[in-house]
Amino acid sequence: MQIGIPKEIKTQENRVGLTPQAVAQLVRTGHQVLVETGAGVGSGYVDAEYQRAGAQIAAVDAVWQSALVIKVKEPQPVEIARLKPGQTLFCYLHLAPDLPQTDGLLASGCTAIAFETVEDAEGRLPLLAPMSEVAGCLAPQVGASALHAWRGGRGVLLGGVPGVAPADVLVLGGGVVGTHAAKVALGMGADVTLLDRDLNRLKALDAQFGGRLKTAHAGMLHSLIRESDMIIGAVLVHGAKAPHLIKREDLATLRPGCVLVDVAIDQGGCFETSQATTHEDPTYLVDGVVHYCVANMPGAVSRTSTQALTAAVLPYAQKLADQGWIAALEADPGLAMGLNVHAGGLYEPSVAEAQGKPLAVLADALR
Repeated sequence: MQIGIPKEIKTQENRVGLTPQAVAQLVRTGHQVLVETGAGVGSGYVDAEYQRAGAQIAAVDAVWQSALVIKVKEPQPVEIARLKPGQTLFCYLHLAPDLPQTDGLLASGCTAIAFETVEDAEGRLPLLAPMSEVAGCLAPQVGASALHAWRGGRGVLLGGVPGVAPADVLVLGGGVVGTHAAKVALGMGADVTLLDRDLNRLKALDAQFGGRLKTAHAGMLHSLIRESDMIIGAVLVHGAKAPHLIKREDLATLRPGCVLVDVAIDQGGCFETSQATTHEDPTYLVDGVVHYCVANMPGAVSRTSTQALTAAVLPYAQKLADQGWIAALEADPGLAMGLNVHAGGLYEPSVAEAQGKPLAVLADALR
């Protein structure tokens, strides 16, 4: 099969779909891989490394003619315009809050499989997890910078100093993002509370962190936000828009200069006042509260992110290339959960519900 790896064009997105080592494996198993000129530079991989791996360095038009296109972020409008029936796109889509992208993919006639809705045998999200880990680790770091007074923050040092208390950090959600955010924030010396609605998850986290992490049930949300210097939004509803846990009117109850880090922004954000930002201009103020809402946080550490993502993606890419998408999805029900769009039909229930669109039947796509 011909596989295309395009250069990412989203603002300041430096990741790449596959490393040269992964490309070499696909080539060894008989596949032709086209890598767009300069696609890996942002992650530290030059064209010569892909050539040594057996790839062909090609122009953008040739790459987007491939039967299977593997990239990182959701296709931008100019990329959607390149897609056609018979092609398979394999990447993050996050369609629920993005009606124009959904409409564009449906109109293209392509088959689009989303990293974020692929499941493993235990119902976990193996292609979302590595980037959730990275984003969770980054959240306290970027939040600490946003707390600087010149950015509108409270001027609070996350770990404090002898005689001065550390910052109060509240993490909303005890999944992969929240767990890693809590770990890094604790390591930076902050006073950290993690809130979740699942008591069993809170018990597990209490044991995992040996009591160093404070835990709280979701019912404590509004009292805890008033006491926080930084709030990290780490909620996830599988394939769906994130719920707004903090409303516009709640901002008046927060400490002036409090920082909101919305890791859920790819799914629409878990703060009502969240709007997607970029690494170049990451923060803005609403009612004296700093918002950090960069939609591709892991792109800031592109080499680490590319390596972590490739390790998770490669086994699925191999299945799609070896078997074709229909046979691969028939053989792996978890991979079939990743099918969002095919031939003008929408197959992800959460997206159909969020956008009021009809839901197609998976069995029809696999005929």
